[in-house]
Amino acid sequence: MIERRCSSGMGDRWYSEAVVYCLDIDTYADSDGDGVGDIRGLIGRLDYLARLGVTCLWLHPIHPSPNRDDGYDVTDFYNVDPRFGTLGDFAELLHQAQNRGIRVIIDLVVNHTSDEHPWFQSARSAPDSPYRDWFVWSDTEPDDRHQGMVFPGEQKETWSYDRTAKAWFYHRFYKFQPDLNFANPQVRAEVKKIMSFWLQLGVSGFRMDAVPFIIELTEPGNPNSPKDFEFLTELRQHVQWRRGDAVLLAEANVEPDELATFFGDASGSGNRIHMLFDFMLNGRLMLALAREDPEPLIDALHDTPKLPVGGQWATFLRNHDEIDLSRLTTEQRNQVYAQFGPDENMRIYDRGIRRRLAPMLGNDRRRIELAYALQFSMRGTPVLRYGEEIGMGEDLSLPGRESIRTPMQWSYQPNAGFSTAEEEKLVRPVIDKGEFGYQNVNVTAQRGDVKSLLAWFERMIRTLREAPEIGSGSTTHIDVAMPPGVLAHRADGPTGTMVFVHNLGTDDVEVDLSSLEPEADLPIDVLADRGYGELGKLGAVKVSGHGYRWIRLCRGRGF
Repeated sequence: MIERRCSSGMGDRWYSEAVVYCLDIDTYADSDGDGVGDIRGLIGRLDYLARLGVTCLWLHPIHPSPNRDDGYDVTDFYNVDPRFGTLGDFAELLHQAQNRGIRVIIDLVVNHTSDEHPWFQSARSAPDSPYRDWFVWSDTEPDDRHQGMVFPGEQKETWSYDRTAKAWFYHRFYKFQPDLNFANPQVRAEVKKIMSFWLQLGVSGFRMDAVPFIIELTEPGNPNSPKDFEFLTELRQHVQWRRGDAVLLAEANVEPDELATFFGDASGSGNRIHMLFDFMLNGRLMLALAREDPEPLIDALHDTPKLPVGGQWATFLRNHDEIDLSRLTTEQRNQVYAQFGPDENMRIYDRGIRRRLAPMLGNDRRRIELAYALQFSMRGTPVLRYGEEIGMGEDLSLPGRESIRTPMQWSYQPNAGFSTAEEEKLVRPVIDKGEFGYQNVNVTAQRGDVKSLLAWFERMIRTLREAPEIGSGSTTHIDVAMPPGVLAHRADGPTGTMVFVHNLGTDDVEVDLSSLEPEADLPIDVLADRGYGELGKLGAVKVSGHGYRWIRLCRGRGF
């Protein structure tokens, strides 16, 4: 067993040097053969994650749920889904993860509950129920009930009539997910209580789902309801009071000029969310890959809002949802669709793509490496979706976003080594056909191959962890003449300087970085798509088509 205690790293800012790995417990590893992944199964795979270089696990919803929305419809915020195990099992997971230097954060899904939650059942039962005002009601049919759907094509309304309550209730998501009323101080207090419970148990923080909707003070009949950012300040203060190094990672796909407000108030202090997913960079990165042109990424580096001290971006290529292209123009979105989602069945919600990266890139190893080298070289904390490290595919025969939520492919064994259950008992079918079938794509096959994608991910993550300036330093575009298709940028921090050259085009090129030579102290390649030989002068840096080079210019003192 690999065992090492969590390092303090940068103390309370540990997240700026983390490598985050996100997974669904039910599709990761099944320890008892019932067809559903569980906590004990995950514990058994912690050594694998430690070897990969993961330092933080982000777990998708772990609570009891009817599972009409993959666990995002919660019926009890103070327990774990019995399919996964017990609270005791979860406490053991936290202990075993800590022994391997891995922190654990969990999804905090408090914008809404399941309509089967006891709170909502009580609320709908009578107007004088103590939980009535925990949800958002209207006695009359709201004029805007057909506006603001999160899942266009799957939702028809955001207000639904409840015959028992004899009133309309608000649900930003599906009809079976009634929104909690955050204008009610009791709801706010309960959310803090939920957070305290899990922090006391030992989690290192939360991925907060649907944050813009949580702070939206919904007023029946008012389509322009205000947002209460001060509640984020309250939550930050609360979690830091309970655990000083706890982190809030938020999902807020909003306009760029609004992003800074989620990190902190107008004073410039970072007193709200610690980390935000960088949806703008994600969309621009997809556009750049589709065009084989770095300009969208250059624009993203220039357009990134300045963050307060302690603020951090979380970068990603794939997560548990669709690739959201809503921040691109219609023309740009169509360009990405043409390359990566040409069939209508590959698209979803009129804004996204429901595919994994490897099949999107034609299972081209060079392009896959290039894409992830780009992501991991950008400022911020990288987030990796389970299975991406071995190049898993998707199952487009499954509905909606389930296409990318298939079981982890561990081996050649039946059910990909995920479970010993009969096939019909599996929580979701394994991919068992074609080039992405588990017979061709699995951990066991790649574990013994030093040239495998898995081995490459291990090397890249190891390189990243040896260069903390990438995650926590400043990242800037190197604005010198470049061959078509080439992006050069740099990361600077107290630990040193790293230069990155990525060739999104197909032609081999030479890049002139001679302007950096006064800063170069024995420049060396620390990661590259192939062996380029001794680096020598920076005036003629060779890069292959779809190639990349990470070059250490100099180290900070003490290195």
